[in-house]
Amino acid sequence: MENTTIKPTEPKKDVKGELTYEDKVIQKIIGIALENVDGLLTVDGGFFSNIKEKLVNSDDVTSGISTEVGKKQVAVDMDVVVEYGKDIDDIYDQMKNLISEQVDKMTHLDVIEVNVNVVDIKTREEYEEDSETVQDKVTSAAQTTGKFASKQTNRAKSAMSNQADKIGDNLESEPRVQ
Repeated sequence: MENTTIKPTEPKKDVKGELTYEDKVIQKIIGIALENVDGLLTVDGGFFSNIKEKLVNSDDVTSGISTEVGKKQVAVDMDVVVEYGKDIDDIYDQMKNLISEQVDKMTHLDVIEVNVNVVDIKTREEYEEDSETVQDKVTSAAQTTGKFASKQTNRAKSAMSNQADKIGDNLESEPRVQ
């Protein structure tokens, strides 16, 4: 068996087409890039992994991130909640750098604008309480729904069983009409 080395080839010059990105792809890159910014608690209510064990909607990192994506450039708008006592200007600079860096690295698009609107400020304790409250509500609702569904299933089984008994009784009795 021969060892063959595949050499990278020059892109064919006669192949036409273009590469485009959906907004949600850029939003996801941004959402993941911002997960570890110290002092940034949420983007428009989307919980970040700073408190991984208390995540509620961890699969939607795009929540609260609005983008305008062109063929060469990207503009970003978002509402955020920051941690009380942190340097908000520093957080904003970190966000701009991370967003620009990650979007460029992965897509080669130029981030020309990052607009951040601080909509709230909370202490870490307030944020954790709010996170727990939301998660407790979700958990409680899921348990209540589960119990209700189980009760309804048992009622349906019982009703089916009663109907089956009645049908069985009717089959054994003399027909009323001939």
